[in-house]
Amino acid sequence: MSEPLRLVIADDHALFRQGLKSLLELEPEVTIVGEVERVRDLAAAIGAAPCDILLLDLQMDRSTLAEIETLASQVRIVVVTASEHAADALDAVRAGASAVVFKRFAVETLLEAIRAVGNGFVWMPPTLQSEMRTRALERAPERLSAREIAIVRLVARGLRNAEVGQRLAIAEATVKTHLNKVFQKLAIRDRVELTRYAIRTGLIGVDDGPAS
Repeated sequence: MSEPLRLVIADDHALFRQGLKSLLELEPEVTIVGEVERVRDLAAAIGAAPCDILLLDLQMDRSTLAEIETLASQVRIVVVTASEHAADALDAVRAGASAVVFKRFAVETLLEAIRAVGNGFVWMPPTLQSEMRTRALERAPERLSAREIAIVRLVARGLRNAEVGQRLAIAEATVKTHLNKVFQKLAIRDRVELTRYAIRTGLIGVDDGPAS
């Protein structure tokens, strides 16, 4: 059995925070290593103990998005929010969040998101899919060729270069060459950022999941 994912819960509502902690402590696949009620204490909490995932209330403070941008390089972030506006979700993903979960969802859905993020995927409610596709056009796919778009779609769904090559009947080295060009065109550093880009621009849906 793999080690439990280490979580920090950040929410300024004590009842919600404590209730969520109580529910998650029943799950053997996660362990709570910290709690935060103020945005200014986030960095200290992340640094105080090894942490894999930060569960962060998007409405804690006006500076929450800025904190996501700062902390996304240190920890994977699952935004937990009462807002179901696509624009808020898009802002969180742009800032660096790996998942958005609505507070009205059951803890099982939150665990699904945590598992996905723990495995390196981006997770969002399927209901946001169409709105995300219409709103996130500032980095339009028209920059990419048809071949590059096909590769992005497969890579964003979790396929390795060799698997992408098999799907598209091209050499693995060719996939790598195309992928490097995509990274350069979009100023993207890695596959996680590429997945976020693919979701934001509608190249894949947030409910597509890993390719089988």
